[in-house]
Amino acid sequence: MATPNLPFRWDLVRRDQLGTLLEGRAEPTLPYLDMLIECGAKVLARSGDGDVHFVGRSADSVFDLLSGALSATSRPDRVRLLPFSYRLEQPLLAHEVRQMRANLEAMGLSPRRLARRRRPLVLADLVYAGYTFTHLYGFLREWIDEERESWDVIRLKLRFLGITARRKTSPKTWRWWQDAAWTADLPRRNITNVSIHPYAWSYLGDHQHKLTPSFRRTRWADEAVTMPRHDDKTLDALAEAVALVERGGTSAVRTRIARQMVEEPSFAQPWLRSLVLELRRTRRVPFPPSSEVAT
Repeated sequence: MATPNLPFRWDLVRRDQLGTLLEGRAEPTLPYLDMLIECGAKVLARSGDGDVHFVGRSADSVFDLLSGALSATSRPDRVRLLPFSYRLEQPLLAHEVRQMRANLEAMGLSPRRLARRRRPLVLADLVYAGYTFTHLYGFLREWIDEERESWDVIRLKLRFLGITARRKTSPKTWRWWQDAAWTADLPRRNITNVSIHPYAWSYLGDHQHKLTPSFRRTRWADEAVTMPRHDDKTLDALAEAVALVERGGTSAVRTRIARQMVEEPSFAQPWLRSLVLELRRTRRVPFPPSSEVAT
């Protein structure tokens, strides 16, 4: 069995690793904050009370905002990151399969754990044509079959949530899941979407500098990804991510997330009503200043 190899990313809620990294850096502008708040609220509301794993890096800002918002609730670990990048490439080699399986198992996503989890696993990502979802689904399905775990059990717990660029709707509107044959293997309610303004989608998916390098197959076993980077672009991305976590922890943003959730059909469900109450009652989260924690 391969040794797990996962990209390094600072814990932006506890911040015991930041030290003075951000001293003297300008305050980030946080573009599209309003759209991120709306998106984050809808992702949570449409998660079916599941554990949301943001695939790759595209939706890192949504993760950071929600990490701050949920940090003082009873659900601080309901949003996580799932490093994975694999698109239009050649079939995986045996050692690559072993490595990614080790990585996923370290994150609690082995077939055995999937079959025995109580809450749904929600895989969320920015989606254009759905290639990343297609490859990740195929990877998991093959692994599940090899391990002889019950697909009939796992299929009820596995959900895919696409964050799409908003467009005009009509009976002829193309939707990514309609061309992905594998989606028919899951209950229809387990495939859902959240749409955001095209400018915000393009910023997150095409232009925003990320805190970690793309975790493509050539890096799955590369130990260099486990070390932090301190170049200027990475530190700019770090400042933006920290600011989003802080903003998410404010009463104003948590109230806005709660207000957006109330408008969702799923608000009729007890778990979402309970979360809304928590978000409204929690005071501002006292995150430690990064300059006051150890390096």
